Amino acid sequence: MRSAFVTGATGLLGNNLVRELVARGYTVKGLVRSRAKGEQQFNNLPGVELVVGDMADVDAFAASLQGCDTVFHTAAFFRDNYKGGSHWKELEKINVSGTRRLLNQAYRAGIRRFVHTSSIAVLDGAPGMSIDETCLRADADADDYYRSKILADRVILSFLEAHPEMHACMVLPGWMWGPADIGPTSSGQLVNDVVNGKLPGLIPGTFSVVDARDVAGALIAAAKHGRRGERYLAAGRHMTMRQLVPVLGRIAGVKTPVRQLPLPFLYTLAVVQEIYARLTGKPILLSMATLRLLIREEYRTCFNHRKSEQELGLSFRALELTITDTVAWYRDHGWFEKHSARASKKKSSSVMVDN
Repeated sequence: MRSAFVTGATGLLGNNLVRELVARGYTVKGLVRSRAKGEQQFNNLPGVELVVGDMADVDAFAASLQGCDTVFHTAAFFRDNYKGGSHWKELEKINVSGTRRLLNQAYRAGIRRFVHTSSIAVLDGAPGMSIDETCLRADADADDYYRSKILADRVILSFLEAHPEMHACMVLPGWMWGPADIGPTSSGQLVNDVVNGKLPGLIPGTFSVVDARDVAGALIAAAKHGRRGERYLAAGRHMTMRQLVPVLGRIAGVKTPVRQLPLPFLYTLAVVQEIYARLTGKPILLSMATLRLLIREEYRTCFNHRKSEQELGLSFRALELTITDTVAWYRDHGWFEKHSARASKKKSSSVMVDN
């Protein structure tokens, strides 16, 4: 690898991947939907060329793939649950058809190495079961987002069947945390909610928490050492919210809630927020889809990383270091002061999980 093309370059995973690639001496073209946001994120980082474009229209930026030898595909539409209702049209267009078009255009540009950011969403198992890359989820057990990720994986595998010269593999992250999350994603929103005292209580569900920088390292290792057509877990550490929130509070130096919110209250809140979304068109933090997912996936987040450890050399930094760096980044960039007034105007449960 000498020159990489990274989709979703300003996202939590994408920006940490770009930084890691540059640190290792690679030149990078980063796909951004907003040049201003790209400049804000990278602040003239040497070795990065911003390409303005959108996965909804791959052909518009396809010429920029020329000269690259590897594509790291980290972009995805995952904010459907912020809006309530159904968003299959956008999910299919970006996550499925967009991936297919990107593969085709990369191949036409002479690129023969493609690393796809999949998700733990494509895997399933019984509660408490150790889940590995062979435990594939059935379509019938998938919500719209999960189904879009399952279909995107199938796009990769189908392309490989038709193009034996192409090398592609998939990395499956869990709930990502880390610095430079300017979205913010759900993890960054949770940090801000906890520090600003806006978390009303603990929610059900379990999670697999991982540092985005560790996932970025897994993507690079997969490009170098991953086997063609293989999946590699980078899901992180199994945790409950009752375990996670106190660690976040201790590191941030704030008090955190100890009571778990009852399910009837959460269902009522989700219904109210769905109605609010339909009336205003504004994003919400707890949809019915999210709540159902939290309940359905509880204790189904115990992932076995043996394959990634053996083939990619994957390892995970300590959770405390991840949270410390995440809190420090928001604090150093004035987020807690900047957004506290805005946050005080809305109730937040921060239950979205992006993976």
